[in-house]
Amino acid sequence: MSPTHHHPCSCHNHSHYPSLADIDIGRRRFVRLAALGSGITLLGLATPWRLAQAEAGHGTAAKSQAKQGAVATPQTGHDADSQSGAASAHTTEALLLSCMDYRLIDDIVRYMDGRGLTNQYDHVILAGASLGVLNDQFKNWGKTFWDHLKVSIDLHHIKRVILMDHRDCGAYKVILKADFSKDPQMETRVHGKFLRELMVAIHKTYPELEVERLLMDLDSAVQKVA
Repeated sequence: MSPTHHHPCSCHNHSHYPSLADIDIGRRRFVRLAALGSGITLLGLATPWRLAQAEAGHGTAAKSQAKQGAVATPQTGHDADSQSGAASAHTTEALLLSCMDYRLIDDIVRYMDGRGLTNQYDHVILAGASLGVLNDQFKNWGKTFWDHLKVSIDLHHIKRVILMDHRDCGAYKVILKADFSKDPQMETRVHGKFLRELMVAIHKTYPELEVERLLMDLDSAVQKVA
């Protein structure tokens, strides 16, 4: 009986199976390829174009959310006016001109509050009040008053100007080199002169404005000056 010859492909011939060494080499090669493939994939995801596209998408989403939030929030009052480009204007009753004398600052505020003008007037302070506007020694003071008056008209639409001088005014002593406080009648006439001159000047430029002329005592009593 002739010896049995196994077919090269027969399962009984173990020569065609890979060796353990070959399997180990193949496994390592597969791992390297897999790692390389993952790296290529990650690099593909991290290209500048993809990053820019992702960032653009994020920005679009954020803008969309912000827009939805803005639509959902009702706009009223000043905010609505700001959106439409028309700011709501605050109107003020008057502009007050008074002296800087520290002794009467609180009395002036109380007087204006007593007239119901709390937070309803602009306030310009110059030493000497009416004389401060009209004097030739400190000419920039007058320009300051007229500039503030124009802004008050344009911004707050005032209806009147309140001119308030006071007795025993140091600015009158400094500028006019005289102390009129020793003669109350003379003092009243001198203050009346400058108050009247300033009223005329205001009416010449702004005839629509009312002008009040007041004189305050050191005890806070206020009198109108004719």
